Parts: sequence; C-alpha cells; structure tokens
Amino acid sequence: MHIIPVIDLKNQHVVLAQAGKRSNYQPLNTPLCPSADVFEVIQHFLALYPFKQFYIADLDAILNQGSHAELIQNVLRHYPDIIFWVDNGLNVVDMNKYSYPPNYRIVFGTESQTQIKAPLPANSLLSLDFQDEKPLGAQTIFDDSRFWPDSIILMTLNKVGMNSGPDFKKLAYYRQYYPDKNVIAAGGIRGLADLQELFHLGIKNALVSSCLHFGKLTAADIQSLS
Repeated sequence: MHIIPVIDLKNQHVVLAQAGKRSNYQPLNTPLCPSADVFEVIQHFLALYPFKQFYIADLDAILNQGSHAELIQNVLRHYPDIIFWVDNGLNVVDMNKYSYPPNYRIVFGTESQTQIKAPLPANSLLSLDFQDEKPLGAQTIFDDSRFWPDSIILMTLNKVGMNSGPDFKKLAYYRQYYPDKNVIAAGGIRGLADLQELFHLGIKNALVSSCLHFGKLTAADIQSLS
C-alpha cells in the first residue's frame, strides 16, 4: 500500500479540506504542521515519513479563480526526486499546450472535463470526482472507460476531512468491474484500519491528509503497510 499525502492550495496557502465545501477551506494549522506554507507542509510530511509521491490540488485553478502554477513549479524544482500528482483543472483539450518536468504527473479531474474523445496519456491519472454520490463532470466519461489511463482516482469529495470513512462500496465496485485499472482511494480515510480494509479490496494506493495532520496515521502504521 502506497500512501500519498494531499496538499490543497488556495489563495497561496495550504488549506484544510472538509466535505468539498471549498469556499470554507481555511489555511492549515494542525498538530503536524502549524504553518500553511507549502514548503513547510512538505517538510513536516517528510519528517514524518519519506514519502515518494504527493498529490497537489490547485483549487483556485480548478475553480477558475486564479492559479498556483508558479508556486507548483517552484515546488517541483525544489524536490526533483519526488513525484507530484497535480490537478490544476486542466482540460484534456489543452493538455498538449504545456511542457512538464519529469517529476510532474497530470491529474485530469472529471469535474473539469466536458468530454474525453481520445486515450489520455499513459502516465496521467483520471480522477473520477463525486459529490454526495453525484458524478461531477460529463456522465459519458464515467460510462465509457475506453479512454481512461491505467490509474483512476476515486475522489469522494463529501467525505474529505469528515472522519467518516472512505466509500468502500464505490471502491469495491470499481475494483470489481475495472480489474485492469489501478484504483486509488481518496476521501474519508481515518487511519490504519481503513487502509487495511482497502488493501483487502485490492486498493494499493490511497490519498490521505487529515489522518496524517491529526496523528491518526503514524509512521509505524505506514511502515506496516509497505
């Protein structure tokens, strides 16, 4: 099981996400890290455990309210040996307009897509976004897996930061009906017990945030999953 810490950026700060209600997200101040500076947050994560991958959501870009492009580029340059999965609201029609450093992996969130008509890049990720059981984005993307990449994030936004547990039912469904895909859990993970149950479902990667920030998932726990 690989654990990928989540960093949500809004107004040039790392924010604490809760239930997908982005207008209410506040700058980070947790037992793990009292600072909302992205570099300090990453350093505190790395002090906890030598993570090799991080997930960054540029919420301003996703909401068409700005961008953290320069800040994210600085982060990638500062940590060249870490792989960053980045969702910045990029639409598939624009994916060839940009060049990307080698430690950058594009995340295409369905909430930012109107359609997908061709296979996504093999090393990209597709985030199937849900809010209160409702798929976000074009329904055709959820119904037609022909153009999906190998790695699929199941992002249940209403469970993020709510300490309610992941959507096991939905995750089990996608593992059963799309066995050739690397299904990645995101939203609601409370700690080791949830991760162990996900592992038994065949889930080998999970995005986490709150359980790290509030000490519900320790370095020993992460080590036990490796």
